[in-house]
Amino acid sequence: MGVFTFVCRTSGGEWSAKQLSGDLEASAASTFDLQRRLVQAVLGVDASGGVQSSFSLVSPSSAVFQVIVGGGGGGAFVSGGAPSGVAAAGSSGGAGSAPEAPPAEEKKEEKEESDEDMGFSLFD
Repeated sequence: MGVFTFVCRTSGGEWSAKQLSGDLEASAASTFDLQRRLVQAVLGVDASGGVQSSFSLVSPSSAVFQVIVGGGGGGAFVSGGAPSGVAAAGSSGGAGSAPEAPPAEEKKEEKEESDEDMGFSLFD
């Protein structure tokens, strides 16, 4: 699992980022493009698994961006497309119907117990 942390700053309408402890860096006109470039730069160094990223503004002109590669339980970097369940249902051409939701469980009202129900009283 690799963790890459970047310090991002804007100056003159362009965002730039430099890795906190390393030599990766990138620049772009927007934070979105900067994030995409940084993820691609990280994948060029470490493509050992799924990618998670987090972008947090610290002030209007600075931010922290973190890319985590691998880690097993995390998600993956996905670009475009529909979730697999939606794609499978949509590709059926309308021949099948969507699975029905299970019936709602009936709620049983629980009777609140009182001191008399327990056979003793708190003040006895």
